Amino acid sequence: MTREEKSLVIEELTAQLADNTNIYLADISGLNAVDTSNLRRAAFKANVRLAVVKNTLLEKAMEASDKDFGELPTTLKGNTSVMYSETGNAPAKLIKNFRKKSEKPLLKGAFIEESIYIGDELLDTLVDIKSREELLGEIIGLLQSPAKNVISALKSGGGTIAGILKTLSEKEG
Repeated sequence: MTREEKSLVIEELTAQLADNTNIYLADISGLNAVDTSNLRRAAFKANVRLAVVKNTLLEKAMEASDKDFGELPTTLKGNTSVMYSETGNAPAKLIKNFRKKSEKPLLKGAFIEESIYIGDELLDTLVDIKSREELLGEIIGLLQSPAKNVISALKSGGGTIAGILKTLSEKEG
């Protein structure tokens, strides 16, 4: 690979790092052709982009990036694959599900919404991370609960202030 080709790859990787808020680093070495193909297919179905990268080029892209990857570059040893996803926990779920049949991929680390996670032992933690949409749904649900109680009280109170107050006081007790 020429110096110019390496520069182009680094630029491309830097752009991908800038465009993604959820980046996983994994080791998929040792998977045979069938397993690798199955992993790529599963990644595609999960809307996770999977790419095998050269550690030195990825490290230079991380250095060139505006993001602070903290200790993540220290995981760039051996074979490294990068997983990009719009959903923070999608690659973790993919890895965990795939490991029901195989020892790999191993999680090296992840950069999720500016938080850094290092080590395969954090896989379950990453699986449990909620997406923005899930969190917003929960917040909206929590906010709707009091409104539903008030509406319910208005309906069951017979439309009079005394009836509404009575219904609300019964709900408190």
